[in-house]
Amino acid sequence: MSETIQPKATIVIFGATGDLANRKLYPSIYRLYKSGKLDENFSVIGLARRGWNNDIIREKVEKSIQGLIPEDEDVSEFISHFYYKSFDVTSTDSYKDLKYMVESLEQDYHTDGNRLFYLAMAPDFFGTIANQLKNHGLKETSGWTRLVIEKPFGHDLASAKKLNKELQAAFDENQIYRIDHYLGKEMVQNIEVIRFANGIFEHLWNNRFINNIQVTSSETLGVEERAHYYDTSGATRDMIQNHMLQMVALLAMEPPINLSTEEIRSEKIKVLRALRTIKEEKVSEYFVRGQYGAGKINGQEVIGYQDEAEELKDSATETFVAGKLVIDNYRWAGVPFYIRTGKRMKEKSTKIVVEFKDIPMNLYYKKDDLRNPNLLVINIQPNEGITLHLNAKKTGNGNLTEPIQLAYHQDSESGINTPEAYEKLLYDSMLGDATNFTHWDEVALSWEFVDRILASWSNKKADFPNYESGSMGPKAANELLERDGFHWWPE
Repeated sequence: MSETIQPKATIVIFGATGDLANRKLYPSIYRLYKSGKLDENFSVIGLARRGWNNDIIREKVEKSIQGLIPEDEDVSEFISHFYYKSFDVTSTDSYKDLKYMVESLEQDYHTDGNRLFYLAMAPDFFGTIANQLKNHGLKETSGWTRLVIEKPFGHDLASAKKLNKELQAAFDENQIYRIDHYLGKEMVQNIEVIRFANGIFEHLWNNRFINNIQVTSSETLGVEERAHYYDTSGATRDMIQNHMLQMVALLAMEPPINLSTEEIRSEKIKVLRALRTIKEEKVSEYFVRGQYGAGKINGQEVIGYQDEAEELKDSATETFVAGKLVIDNYRWAGVPFYIRTGKRMKEKSTKIVVEFKDIPMNLYYKKDDLRNPNLLVINIQPNEGITLHLNAKKTGNGNLTEPIQLAYHQDSESGINTPEAYEKLLYDSMLGDATNFTHWDEVALSWEFVDRILASWSNKKADFPNYESGSMGPKAANELLERDGFHWWPE
């Protein structure tokens, strides 16, 4: 069994007082530390505008990991690795002080000059920070330097290109790690393994044996405290441009030559290039948008999107998107990929359903409406696992059949502690493994695809709200599949 690699590093978090750092980054660093995936020689520098000090950030970190600490465990050694500096990202003096602080901690903790800069803040400052880090010598070190960036990466293709130009003026592409936290989820990473390690699936993974593939990511939550951000983003930018298209790329890619970052990315990029371009006047034939109104979630009355905040009144921002993707290549010609995502829906779930074609002459089903097709269901969250839907003989006399399920649930495995997506991605970024991060070419192709959809919608008035909270979206999303003779699974 191979020995776990324990990277040494100074981790610098821009936006250390924010929600992301508190909910995801601090707990992830603690889990890496506890699982032996982080060397004892590490330090974390938190940067933000607030007037905190070392004592305050350590107190905040301890509070953020409270639910992970075994009873009576002393975490004083762990939190002693955290430091804080009040910081203005536009100030030259701030970067001079940061350089001195980083170099001092590198001597104290013997981190071999390895530096991870994590930008957990508003994307407006990404370019500024990257160039200031370079200009003040923070990029130059005896070890490695990496820049981790949260989404959104731009607001459209033009702004993404501008941001990328700013970043690449300071850092090389192989130093830039664009986070898509869906790629850190265990079952998303399992898509490749399910396909390429099982002949039973990969031999059937084409247009001769598959009817359609569906990817659904639904939330029961509304916009909560993110009203301003969400109203400038919407479901298309928030979910389709990144998470949903990334999952489609993994499902549709060709087997790579090997499992290196470069080869896997190359195959994903080919899928995105093969996506059929949708002309603006044809968007309504392929995509449906929606916005939630009032309704019930788990028996509780909830308000509609436009009533969530004063600034959302009469908003035309979509909180739901369903679409039909067509991949024009040899493997997938004629197989629709359906995607849907939305807020305030019936259930919180992310799943992939692969519907296989029926056999040419099914002796056990005389009527089409009684047939139960074979399905492969990959549950990303919750209840991570895989379910294969088959048909078997019904107990008793006669030739009646019934659907059965062969299921594997990852969280039911004894001893498995599925790592959080951020924990996995943080570790990968310190190891220098960029496989589960998005390359610029993937970002650009995704924006190019969704920009046409957004442009079409911007020229048409939306009749919102058009679905009740607690439902699975507008009726038009069901009609999208019905036109092709399909329906969403499960019904």
